[in-house]
Amino acid sequence: MKEIVAVDIGGTHARFAIATVEAGRVTALGDALTLKCAEHASLQLAWEAFGRQIGRALPRAAGIAVACPVQGDILKLTNNPWMIRPAQLGAQLGVDEHVLVNDFGAIGYAVAQVDATHLRHLCGPDRDLPANGVTTIVGPGTGLGSAYVVRRDGRCLVCETEGGHVDFAPLDSVDDRILQRLRQRYRRVSAERIVSGPGLVNLYETIAELEGQPTRIHDDKELWTLGLERRDPMASAAVERFCLALGGVAGDLALAQGANGVVIAGGVGLRLADHLPRSGFAERFVAKGRFESMMAGLPVKLITHPQPGLLGAAAAFAERFH
Repeated sequence: MKEIVAVDIGGTHARFAIATVEAGRVTALGDALTLKCAEHASLQLAWEAFGRQIGRALPRAAGIAVACPVQGDILKLTNNPWMIRPAQLGAQLGVDEHVLVNDFGAIGYAVAQVDATHLRHLCGPDRDLPANGVTTIVGPGTGLGSAYVVRRDGRCLVCETEGGHVDFAPLDSVDDRILQRLRQRYRRVSAERIVSGPGLVNLYETIAELEGQPTRIHDDKELWTLGLERRDPMASAAVERFCLALGGVAGDLALAQGANGVVIAGGVGLRLADHLPRSGFAERFVAKGRFESMMAGLPVKLITHPQPGLLGAAAAFAERFH
């Protein structure tokens, strides 16, 4: 059994926890401590602040997830003042072993290890995800994350993708109007323009145009609140249209990746936990022409673990040093 520090670094917050790993798995994940990135000048200083706050020497190993691609000599995160130099991390943090993964890659590792109690059934057969094969992961949040996990005989391979940037595929006349309207603004309309937190504004504005109504709301956070609480009819219609689009793109990615199971992740996905099963998500997920019966046979889950980024960062370390 080995203790490590799990770290999940986003644009605004960095989360830290002590984890234990053994035989390629995370056996325990301690309480998370959340620090504001703007209140610390670097990852090293935030790391040291974490050690002071928990009042102990930190393990000399780390699994670190960052909200940006992990390629190049310097990593720069959006809305985060830190610059991370992967080659210097070991010396700066005082660790002998570490793993650095993209934040959505970490979600992939979390999906590979999380137990069934943190996977809520959404649609398809109500059974566990298959132990072998491909699991597609789709995560709407600030953007649209996508990854897949290949599991075989107890081992897993996590593949990060840019699947959120596939073309938006309209399926009805309202979708046609959405595409037509967004094409005036963007040369190419990707799924992420619709299926992401900010994408709800694009849906709301198109629906207002269809209804001949003024657009009174321009903040996506307010729109999500009004739509989910059904306090504004057009915001509610935009949320429903979002669920349809999420079902469509999740099905497309599962079909393209040969998946035998699907997991919805991301902050927006979790926010929609109660709404998705009552929406048109499942109908759009299976609407793949000749492959409808095959799609209907895939279990689709929502990951509900409170700290999937930290769990995934620790799991990535456990897998690498297994």
